[in-house]
Amino acid sequence: MSTAGADDITLELDGRDVVISSPGKVFFPERGETKLDLIEFYRAVRDPLMAAMGGRPVLLQRFPEGAGGSSFFQKRVSRGSTPWLETTVVSTPNGTTSDALVAADLAHVAWAVNKACLGFHVWPTRADDPEHADELRIDLDPTPGVDFPMVREAAHLVRQLLAELGLTGWPKTTGNRGIHVYLRLEPRWDSYAVRSAAVALARELERRHPDLVTAAWWKEERGRRVFVDFNQNAPHKTVFGAWCVRARPGAQVSTPFHWDELDEGFHPDALTMAVVAERVATQGDPWAEMYERPQSLEPLLALHEQDMAAGLMDAPWPPVYPKQPNEPPRVAPSRAKKPAP
Repeated sequence: MSTAGADDITLELDGRDVVISSPGKVFFPERGETKLDLIEFYRAVRDPLMAAMGGRPVLLQRFPEGAGGSSFFQKRVSRGSTPWLETTVVSTPNGTTSDALVAADLAHVAWAVNKACLGFHVWPTRADDPEHADELRIDLDPTPGVDFPMVREAAHLVRQLLAELGLTGWPKTTGNRGIHVYLRLEPRWDSYAVRSAAVALARELERRHPDLVTAAWWKEERGRRVFVDFNQNAPHKTVFGAWCVRARPGAQVSTPFHWDELDEGFHPDALTMAVVAERVATQGDPWAEMYERPQSLEPLLALHEQDMAAGLMDAPWPPVYPKQPNEPPRVAPSRAKKPAP
């Protein structure tokens, strides 16, 4: 570390010099953790962090006043005075393109943190292979009235169903109240196929456990159930990254964990920066084997084909997407026009 100015420091990270302005600025008020503390956390978890999001485009969520303040999303990144910054072209559902930051190494992460990025939202594709989504992200969303024990139970049910299909799910906390279960895939399918697989999984879970789990896209139909948000796998969608710190006062981390940890004493609020850094130092990466064994999407696509053969339509898409083939009317049931008597 060397001094670069009155308030700046320069860090050498992965062979690059990164200037950090106002390193003592408090980002997380609960324990007074600063911008520099956040960068040091990412340095402490560097290897699992890069295994999870290295080489992928990221959408930056910036909080100029730290956790608890207002935020904005930054899709477009300019190299400016940082010639080594790696970017790649990504597009939105309507076809608009932008140059997104690639999480190429720890220096790129620190560059974003210096701009008050407290949320890395990660693409399911690699920058060098944008046509193939190599991750299925199962998002267990705690709708209003759903507590964490319900999400925990739903996660175990996801694990069981995947095991029946010969697949292995790898869980992480979202850094807030939910759980994500990931499958690292063979790079053979696009995001449309991955979303179809997610829809099939959500529907099968709802069929088996209708009192706990729902695949209903419309909020008015969900009730007090855990929503399996299949549309997080739609093309161009990003998900909050593993090992990334949420903009919460307590600096909670979206933390990969082992299934046998998910008991009554497990709660994501306890997984703060200090706790997670120690976990990695003593226990390593719970997802290490996931990267060694990419899996096939075919068992879930077979479920999808069964649903289509049974006459089911596609599930609704988010409103920003063009109308899709076999999609039902994109209107909430309570607002749909009633047929004439």
